[in-house]
Amino acid sequence: MKKFLTTTLLAGLLASPVMAKDFIANTFYDAQHPLAKYGYTEWAEIVKDLSKGDLNPQAFTGTVLLAPRASLQGIRDNVVQVGHHAAIYTPSDLPVANAVQELGFNYSDPVAAIFAVADFSMHDATQLAEWKKQGIVYLGAYATPPYILMCAKPVRNLAELKGKRIRVAGSAVSQWVEEAGGVPVNVPSSEMYTGLERGTLDCATNAANDLVDRSLMEVAKYTTLLPTGMYWSGPNWGYNPEFWAGLTADERKVLMEASARSMARTIINYKAQAEAALVTAKEKGVEVYEPEADLKASVEDFRKKTLEEVYDKAQDTYGLTNGKEVIDDFRATMDKWTALLADVDTTDEDALTDLAMKTIYGDLDPATYGVK
Repeated sequence: MKKFLTTTLLAGLLASPVMAKDFIANTFYDAQHPLAKYGYTEWAEIVKDLSKGDLNPQAFTGTVLLAPRASLQGIRDNVVQVGHHAAIYTPSDLPVANAVQELGFNYSDPVAAIFAVADFSMHDATQLAEWKKQGIVYLGAYATPPYILMCAKPVRNLAELKGKRIRVAGSAVSQWVEEAGGVPVNVPSSEMYTGLERGTLDCATNAANDLVDRSLMEVAKYTTLLPTGMYWSGPNWGYNPEFWAGLTADERKVLMEASARSMARTIINYKAQAEAALVTAKEKGVEVYEPEADLKASVEDFRKKTLEEVYDKAQDTYGLTNGKEVIDDFRATMDKWTALLADVDTTDEDALTDLAMKTIYGDLDPATYGVK
C-alpha cells in the first residue's frame, strides 16, 4: 500500500513541470520532529510570508518521497527542489562534510554549532567545491543537541555497556562504542523504535526529544545523560542547482532570509523540546541517570583522542589533500561563533536571525551564489 501511495504521489507531483513559485521541499524526519516542524513546515510559511506569496514551497515530511539515504540523489535528480540530507549516510559522496563531523564529539553548544556550520559550509572553498560537485546548492545548516543514551536496560557504567548493541550515527561515535566495549549498529534514526522494540538494539544514541517525538520512552525505559556527540553534517536546505538558477536574485535572497530565521527558530525549539522531553519521560516512569565515573571518563578520553587523530583521518579516511587546512578553518569558525554568541540572548529569535544575516549571508550575492 505504501509503495502504491508513494508511486502515485510522485507521479502526480512530477506529471507537470514544477514552477519556481511552486516547489517541493522534503525532510525525512516525521512532522513533529524539530527539524521537520521548524525547519520545513514553519520554514515554508516563512518563505511564503517573506516572498508575499510569490514562492510557495510544498513541504513534505517523513519518508514518503525519499528515504534518508536517498535524499542527496533526490535533490540532484530534481525529485525534490530542496531537501535535508544527513551526510553521514553518504560518506563517499561528501568526504569534507564527514571529515568535519568527526569533531562532533568535541562540542556541546548546538546554537554555536548550527551557525558555525552554516558559515563554514558557505565560505570554505573546499566545502563549497564539494557541494557543487555533488549537485546541490547549500543554503543552511542543522545541528542537534548532544546525543545521549536511551536504552532498554540500564547502562550507567562500562560494565553495563559491554556487549550492548547501540544505534549510532557516524564513524566517530562508532569508534567510541567499540572502544568502550559495545557493538555499534549504524541504522537510520527512523529505525530506532523498531530496533529497540524487537531487541535488535539495546540502546539508541540520539537527542532527548526523541523520547517523546519518536515515542522512544515506550521501548527505552532507561536514559543516561552521557553526551555522545552532536550532528550537523550535510545541508538542512540543499537546493537542486537548476531550480536555484531559475530563481531571481530577489527570490534567492528571500530563501537566504528564510534559512537564517529558520535556523534560529529550529535550534531554540530543538533545545527546548529536548529538555522538556526529559521531564515528560521522567513523569512517565523512565529512569534518567547521570553516567558513572568510568563511563564519563571514556567519553572525555575519546574527545582528546579525536583531536589528536582528526587531521590524519581527514587525509587517510576521507582523502582530503588539504585536511589540516579544512579542519583548522572549521575549528576557527566554531571559535568565532562561540565568541559572537557570548553576549547574545540565544533564546531571542530576532537577535539570532539578525546576526546570521549579517555574519553568514551578508557577503553572499544572491545574483551569483550557487549559480553555475
